[in-house]
Amino acid sequence: MKRLFFLILISILTNFTFAQDSVDIYSEIINNMVLVKGGTFEMGSASGDTDEKPVHVVTLSSFYISKYEVTAKQWYEVMGDKPSYFKNCEQCPVESVSWNDIQEFIKKLNEKTGKKFRLPTEAEWEYAAKGGKYEEDNKLSGSKNIGYVAWFRNNSEGKPQKVGEKQPNILGIYDMTGNVWEWCNDNYKSDYYSISPKENPQGPEKGEKKVLRGGSWNNFAKHSRVTYRITFIPANETYDYGFRLCMSSEQ
Repeated sequence: MKRLFFLILISILTNFTFAQDSVDIYSEIINNMVLVKGGTFEMGSASGDTDEKPVHVVTLSSFYISKYEVTAKQWYEVMGDKPSYFKNCEQCPVESVSWNDIQEFIKKLNEKTGKKFRLPTEAEWEYAAKGGKYEEDNKLSGSKNIGYVAWFRNNSEGKPQKVGEKQPNILGIYDMTGNVWEWCNDNYKSDYYSISPKENPQGPEKGEKKVLRGGSWNNFAKHSRVTYRITFIPANETYDYGFRLCMSSEQ
Protein backbone atom coordinates (compact mmCIF):
# COMPACT_ATOMS: atom_id res chain seq x y z
CA MET A 1 0.00 0.00 0.00
CA LYS A 2 2.78 2.39 0.95
CA ARG A 3 4.60 1.53 -2.28
CA LEU A 4 1.46 2.28 -4.33
CA PHE A 5 0.96 5.60 -2.54
CA PHE A 6 4.62 6.49 -3.18
CA LEU A 7 4.34 5.69 -6.89
CA ILE A 8 1.17 7.78 -7.22
CA LEU A 9 2.85 10.68 -5.41
CA ILE A 10 5.88 10.51 -7.70
CA SER A 11 3.60 10.51 -10.76
CA ILE A 12 1.70 13.56 -9.52
CA LEU A 13 4.88 15.46 -8.74
CA THR A 14 6.42 14.56 -12.10
CA ASN A 15 3.35 15.71 -14.00
CA PHE A 16 3.16 18.89 -11.92
CA THR A 17 6.81 19.63 -12.62
CA PHE A 18 6.31 19.04 -16.34
CA ALA A 19 3.29 21.34 -16.33
CA GLN A 20 5.23 24.03 -14.49
CA ASP A 21 8.11 23.73 -16.98
CA SER A 22 5.66 24.06 -19.87
CA VAL A 23 4.03 27.14 -18.36
CA ASP A 24 7.47 28.63 -17.83
CA ILE A 25 8.32 28.09 -21.50
CA TYR A 26 5.23 29.99 -22.65
CA SER A 27 5.91 32.80 -20.18
CA GLU A 28 9.53 32.83 -21.31
CA ILE A 29 8.53 33.25 -24.95
CA ILE A 30 6.13 36.10 -24.12
CA ASN A 31 8.55 37.86 -21.78
CA ASN A 32 11.38 37.73 -24.31
CA MET A 33 9.51 39.82 -26.90
CA VAL A 34 11.16 43.19 -27.58
CA LEU A 35 9.10 46.24 -28.58
CA VAL A 36 10.35 47.78 -31.81
CA LYS A 37 8.88 51.25 -32.17
CA GLY A 38 7.59 52.04 -35.63
CA GLY A 39 9.39 54.38 -37.97
CA THR A 40 10.75 54.98 -41.44
CA PHE A 41 13.95 53.50 -42.86
CA GLU A 42 15.73 52.74 -46.11
CA MET A 43 15.39 49.06 -46.97
CA GLY A 44 17.84 47.23 -49.21
CA SER A 45 21.39 47.95 -50.34
CA ALA A 46 22.74 49.90 -53.30
CA SER A 47 25.95 47.85 -53.19
CA GLY A 48 24.29 44.47 -52.63
CA ASP A 49 22.95 41.79 -54.93
CA THR A 50 20.33 42.51 -57.59
CA ASP A 51 17.42 41.47 -55.36
CA GLU A 52 18.56 43.89 -52.63
CA LYS A 53 17.86 46.79 -55.00
CA PRO A 54 16.57 49.39 -55.32
CA VAL A 55 16.98 50.94 -51.91
CA HIS A 56 13.48 52.11 -51.03
CA VAL A 57 11.82 53.96 -48.15
CA VAL A 58 9.55 51.88 -45.90
CA THR A 59 7.43 52.97 -42.95
CA LEU A 60 6.47 50.38 -40.33
CA SER A 61 4.04 50.32 -37.43
CA SER A 62 5.37 49.27 -34.03
CA PHE A 63 5.71 45.53 -33.40
CA TYR A 64 7.26 42.99 -31.05
CA ILE A 65 10.03 40.61 -32.07
CA SER A 66 11.81 37.83 -30.17
CA LYS A 67 14.96 38.77 -28.32
CA TYR A 68 16.31 35.30 -29.21
CA GLU A 69 15.81 32.71 -31.91
CA VAL A 70 13.32 30.03 -30.87
CA THR A 71 15.23 27.28 -29.07
CA ALA A 72 15.14 23.51 -29.34
CA LYS A 73 13.66 23.32 -25.84
CA GLN A 74 10.88 25.77 -26.64
CA TRP A 75 10.02 23.83 -29.79
CA TYR A 76 9.88 20.56 -27.85
CA GLU A 77 7.60 21.98 -25.16
CA VAL A 78 5.14 23.23 -27.76
CA MET A 79 5.36 20.48 -30.40
CA GLY A 80 6.58 17.43 -28.48
CA ASP A 81 9.27 16.49 -31.01
CA LYS A 82 12.94 17.21 -31.62
CA PRO A 83 13.54 17.99 -35.28
CA SER A 84 17.02 19.51 -34.96
CA TYR A 85 19.86 17.77 -36.74
CA PHE A 86 22.20 18.81 -33.94
CA LYS A 87 21.13 17.16 -30.69
CA ASN A 88 21.90 17.70 -27.00
CA CYS A 89 21.69 21.50 -26.98
CA GLU A 90 18.33 22.64 -25.65
CA GLN A 91 19.31 26.32 -25.67
CA CYS A 92 20.56 26.27 -29.25
CA PRO A 93 18.16 27.55 -31.89
CA VAL A 94 15.86 24.86 -33.24
CA GLU A 95 16.81 24.04 -36.84
CA SER A 96 15.75 21.64 -39.57
CA VAL A 97 12.25 23.13 -39.44
CA SER A 98 10.40 24.19 -42.58
CA TRP A 99 8.27 27.30 -42.99
CA ASN A 100 5.25 25.01 -42.97
CA ASP A 101 6.39 23.33 -39.74
CA ILE A 102 6.70 26.74 -38.13
CA GLN A 103 3.10 27.58 -39.00
CA GLU A 104 2.01 24.54 -36.98
CA PHE A 105 4.23 25.63 -34.08
CA ILE A 106 2.73 29.12 -34.16
CA LYS A 107 -0.81 27.74 -34.30
CA LYS A 108 -0.25 25.65 -31.17
CA LEU A 109 1.60 28.45 -29.40
CA ASN A 110 -1.24 30.88 -30.07
CA GLU A 111 -3.79 28.36 -28.79
CA LYS A 112 -1.82 27.97 -25.55
CA THR A 113 -1.10 31.66 -24.97
CA GLY A 114 -4.07 33.46 -26.49
CA LYS A 115 -1.60 35.63 -28.41
CA LYS A 116 -1.20 36.16 -32.15
CA PHE A 117 2.41 35.23 -32.80
CA ARG A 118 3.62 35.07 -36.40
CA LEU A 119 6.82 35.26 -38.40
CA PRO A 120 8.21 38.74 -39.07
CA THR A 121 7.85 40.28 -42.49
CA GLU A 122 11.10 40.91 -44.33
CA ALA A 123 10.73 44.63 -43.69
CA GLU A 124 10.18 44.10 -39.96
CA TRP A 125 13.14 41.74 -39.79
CA GLU A 126 15.52 44.14 -41.53
CA TYR A 127 14.30 47.15 -39.54
CA ALA A 128 14.81 45.33 -36.24
CA ALA A 129 18.21 44.00 -37.32
CA LYS A 130 19.35 47.52 -38.18
CA GLY A 131 18.25 48.85 -34.80
CA GLY A 132 14.83 50.29 -35.62
CA LYS A 133 14.54 54.04 -34.97
CA TYR A 134 18.06 53.93 -33.55
CA GLU A 135 19.39 52.59 -36.86
CA GLU A 136 23.06 51.66 -36.70
CA ASP A 137 25.37 52.26 -39.62
CA ASN A 138 26.48 48.64 -39.78
CA LYS A 139 26.20 45.97 -42.44
CA LEU A 140 25.73 43.53 -39.57
CA SER A 141 23.25 43.59 -36.70
CA GLY A 142 24.94 45.29 -33.77
CA SER A 143 28.54 45.77 -34.88
CA LYS A 144 30.93 46.25 -37.78
CA ASN A 145 32.92 43.30 -36.38
CA ILE A 146 31.19 40.01 -37.13
CA GLY A 147 33.02 38.15 -34.37
CA TYR A 148 31.31 40.32 -31.75
CA VAL A 149 27.76 39.54 -32.82
CA ALA A 150 27.66 36.32 -34.82
CA TRP A 151 28.36 32.63 -34.95
CA PHE A 152 29.51 32.04 -38.52
CA ARG A 153 31.77 29.65 -40.41
CA ASN A 154 35.02 30.99 -38.94
CA ASN A 155 34.07 30.61 -35.25
CA SER A 156 31.09 28.23 -34.92
CA GLU A 157 33.02 24.92 -34.80
CA GLY A 158 30.67 23.62 -37.48
CA LYS A 159 27.41 23.79 -35.54
CA PRO A 160 24.85 26.21 -34.07
CA GLN A 161 25.56 27.67 -30.65
CA LYS A 162 23.43 28.67 -27.65
CA VAL A 163 21.28 31.72 -28.26
CA GLY A 164 22.27 35.02 -26.66
CA GLU A 165 25.97 34.26 -26.26
CA LYS A 166 27.13 37.08 -28.54
CA GLN A 167 26.68 40.83 -28.28
CA PRO A 168 23.11 42.12 -28.97
CA ASN A 169 22.24 45.00 -31.24
CA ILE A 170 21.12 48.39 -29.93
CA LEU A 171 17.57 47.10 -29.32
CA GLY A 172 18.83 44.22 -27.17
CA ILE A 173 18.13 41.58 -29.86
CA TYR A 174 20.59 38.70 -30.24
CA ASP A 175 21.80 36.57 -33.15
CA MET A 176 20.13 38.49 -35.97
CA THR A 177 23.49 38.03 -37.62
CA GLY A 178 24.61 34.40 -37.76
CA ASN A 179 23.73 31.24 -35.78
CA VAL A 180 20.80 30.14 -38.01
CA TRP A 181 19.06 31.60 -41.03
CA GLU A 182 15.68 32.96 -40.01
CA TRP A 183 12.49 32.33 -41.95
CA CYS A 184 10.40 35.41 -42.74
CA ASN A 185 6.71 35.40 -43.58
CA ASP A 186 7.12 36.82 -47.09
CA ASN A 187 6.87 35.17 -50.45
CA TYR A 188 9.85 35.91 -52.67
CA LYS A 189 9.99 37.85 -55.91
CA SER A 190 13.35 39.07 -57.16
CA ASP A 191 12.09 42.50 -58.26
CA TYR A 192 9.63 43.08 -55.41
CA TYR A 193 11.59 46.02 -54.03
CA SER A 194 10.78 48.04 -57.16
CA ILE A 195 7.02 47.74 -56.50
CA SER A 196 6.94 47.37 -52.70
CA PRO A 197 4.32 49.44 -50.84
CA LYS A 198 5.80 52.21 -48.71
CA GLU A 199 3.82 51.29 -45.60
CA ASN A 200 4.00 47.91 -43.85
CA PRO A 201 4.90 45.80 -46.92
CA GLN A 202 3.82 42.17 -46.60
CA GLY A 203 5.72 40.76 -49.57
CA PRO A 204 4.32 39.48 -52.89
CA GLU A 205 0.85 37.93 -52.82
CA LYS A 206 2.13 34.78 -54.54
CA GLY A 207 5.44 32.95 -54.74
CA GLU A 208 6.84 29.44 -54.75
CA LYS A 209 9.54 30.29 -52.21
CA LYS A 210 9.85 32.08 -48.88
CA VAL A 211 12.61 34.42 -47.70
CA LEU A 212 15.25 33.82 -45.02
CA ARG A 213 17.57 36.38 -43.49
CA GLY A 214 20.65 36.80 -41.31
CA GLY A 215 23.23 34.19 -42.27
CA SER A 216 24.18 31.16 -40.19
CA TRP A 217 26.90 29.21 -38.41
CA ASN A 218 27.59 27.55 -41.77
CA ASN A 219 28.10 30.70 -43.84
CA PHE A 220 30.80 33.26 -44.51
CA ALA A 221 30.66 36.87 -43.30
CA LYS A 222 29.48 38.16 -46.69
CA HIS A 223 26.23 36.20 -46.29
CA SER A 224 25.48 37.77 -42.92
CA ARG A 225 24.73 41.30 -44.08
CA VAL A 226 21.36 42.51 -42.75
CA THR A 227 20.16 43.20 -46.30
CA TYR A 228 21.22 39.83 -47.77
CA ARG A 229 18.35 37.58 -48.90
CA ILE A 230 18.06 33.87 -49.62
CA THR A 231 15.02 31.77 -50.52
CA PHE A 232 13.77 28.25 -49.95
CA ILE A 233 10.67 26.17 -50.64
CA PRO A 234 8.33 26.42 -47.60
CA ALA A 235 7.89 22.64 -47.30
CA ASN A 236 11.63 21.96 -47.01
CA GLU A 237 14.13 22.35 -44.17
CA THR A 238 17.84 22.12 -43.51
CA TYR A 239 20.22 22.12 -40.55
CA ASP A 240 20.97 25.84 -40.48
CA TYR A 241 17.43 27.22 -40.88
CA GLY A 242 15.50 28.42 -37.83
CA PHE A 243 13.32 31.39 -36.87
CA ARG A 244 12.26 34.01 -34.36
CA LEU A 245 8.76 35.20 -33.54
CA CYS A 246 6.96 38.47 -34.10
CA MET A 247 3.57 39.96 -33.19
CA SER A 248 1.64 43.21 -33.40
CA SER A 249 2.23 45.83 -30.71
CA GLU A 250 -1.53 46.09 -30.20
CA GLN A 251 -1.68 42.85 -28.18
